[in-house]
Amino acid sequence: MSNDFTFTIKTQRFDEHYHPADNTRITTNFANLARGECRRENLHNALKMIDNRFNALAHWDNPNADRYALELQIVSVDMAIQGCSDAFPSIEILKTSIFDRHTNKRTEGIVGNNFSSYVRDYDFSVVLLEHNKGQAKFSIPDGFGELHGKLFKHFVNSAAYQQHFEKPPVICLSVSDNKVYQRTENQHPVLGVEYQPNESSLTEQYFKKMGLQVRYFMPPDSVAPLAFYFFGDLLSDYSNLELISTISTMETFQKIYRPEIYNANAVAGKCYQPNLKNLDHSLTQIVCDREERSKLAIQQGKFAEQYFIKQYQPLLEQWSANYAL
Repeated sequence: MSNDFTFTIKTQRFDEHYHPADNTRITTNFANLARGECRRENLHNALKMIDNRFNALAHWDNPNADRYALELQIVSVDMAIQGCSDAFPSIEILKTSIFDRHTNKRTEGIVGNNFSSYVRDYDFSVVLLEHNKGQAKFSIPDGFGELHGKLFKHFVNSAAYQQHFEKPPVICLSVSDNKVYQRTENQHPVLGVEYQPNESSLTEQYFKKMGLQVRYFMPPDSVAPLAFYFFGDLLSDYSNLELISTISTMETFQKIYRPEIYNANAVAGKCYQPNLKNLDHSLTQIVCDREERSKLAIQQGKFAEQYFIKQYQPLLEQWSANYAL
C-alpha cells in the first residue's frame, strides 16, 4: 500500500455571517471570534478594522481612505492517506482578495496569513509538555516537528496547492516575548522597519522544518514588529497590495489577541523586548476568550494524537523516513 497523501481543499468566506465548520480548530483566530453572544458584532468590528488598516497603508490614489475592501476566505485542507477511507483535517489558512472600488476589479492577495494545525497542537500541547513533565530544565525532544514539517512541505508542493494558488504561502505571527529585537537600518515602504532577533526561537526552528524562513518588520504606524514566515524572497515575490493584505489582516488579529504588544501605547524602540504583562495598552471593542484558547489547544492536540498520530503511526513513520521532495 502506498503511504502517500492526497489533499482536498475547501474554502469558506470569512464575513459577518461566518459560522465555524464542525472540524475547524475553535482556538483559531477567526473561529474564536465567531462564537458567543457577540459573534456578529465581533466579526463586523474585526473586518472593519482590517479594511481601515488596509486603506491607511494603501494611501496612494486613495484620498478618502475607502478605495479598497479586503475579502477573506478560510482555506481548509483535509488530508487522506492513500488506501484509508477517513480524511483528517490537516491545516487551515486564510486567503485574501483585494476589491478595488475605483476599478471594480478584484485581485488575488496572499494565501497563508493565519496558520492553524491540529498536528502542531499535538507537538506543542502533548509531545512537548509530556517530554518536559517533571524535568528541571526545558528541552526539546528528538525529531520534534519533523513529521509536521514534512507534511506541510508535501502540501505546498502538491498538485492540489498548485491548482488553487499561484504563489507560496506567507504566514504572519506575533513576535516572541522571550527574545530581544534590534532595529536595523533596512526599511521597506510597506513592511516598514526591519528588526533582527538576538537568538532563534522554538517557533522559528519549528517553521524552518516546514521549509519557511523568517524576517521581522514593523509596518508604518505600527507599535511592534510582526514575524513573516515565507518561501523565496518576501520583498520581491509579492506586490505592495499583497503584502498590505497580510499586514492589515494579521495585525488586526494581533491587536485583538495580543493587545499588550500590538495595541501598546508606546512604540517599539531600537532595542525591543515584547512584554505580555505590559499594562500600558488599549483594548479593542472585540470580545475574545484567550484563556479558553490555551485550554482547548491541549484538547485539540489529544484529538490529533488519537485520530491521526496513533491511528496511522506505522504508516506515518514509514512515510516520514522515506520522505523527499
